[in-house]
Amino acid sequence: MEVVQKEESRQENRMRLEFASLSCNESFARVVVGAFVARMDPTVEEMEDVKTAVSEAVTNAIIHGYKNAVGTVVIEAAAHGRQLTVCVADTGIGIEDIEKAMEPLYSGTEGEGRSGMGFSFMEAFMDTLEVESAPGKGTRVTMTKIFGRRIYE
Repeated sequence: MEVVQKEESRQENRMRLEFASLSCNESFARVVVGAFVARMDPTVEEMEDVKTAVSEAVTNAIIHGYKNAVGTVVIEAAAHGRQLTVCVADTGIGIEDIEKAMEPLYSGTEGEGRSGMGFSFMEAFMDTLEVESAPGKGTRVTMTKIFGRRIYE
C-alpha cells in the first residue's frame, strides 16, 4: 500500500465567510481573514496590508453597499502557494461609476466624515485590485497578494 503525502504548499486552501452588514462585523472579518492568512507565514507588514485592505473592502460594502439597510457581506479567500486571493462581495446598491468611485478622496457619502481613500488603500496594500459592480446588483472586490515579494524588486 502506497501512502501519498499532501504537499500543502501546492494545495489550494479556501474559506468562505458570510455575515450581516453591521459595522461591528468589520473587525470580525479582519480577524478571520488574518487567521486564514497566518498559515501562509506572512511578514507582519504583509499581514497588516491584507487586514487593512479587507477592512476597507468590508467597510465599503457596509457603508456604501447597503447604506442604512442590513444585508449580507461575503468574503471568499483562497491560498495557493504564496498567493492569496480575497473577494469581498455584497448585493447592495452597486456602483454607478466605478472609475469615479476609485478616485482618491472621492466618497459617495459626502458630508459624513468619510475620507474616500478605501480603494486607494486597497490598491496600495495589495498586488492587484479588481472591482466589478452594477447599480442594483451589488459589488465584488477581488484582491491578490503574493507573499515574500521584496519591496525593492
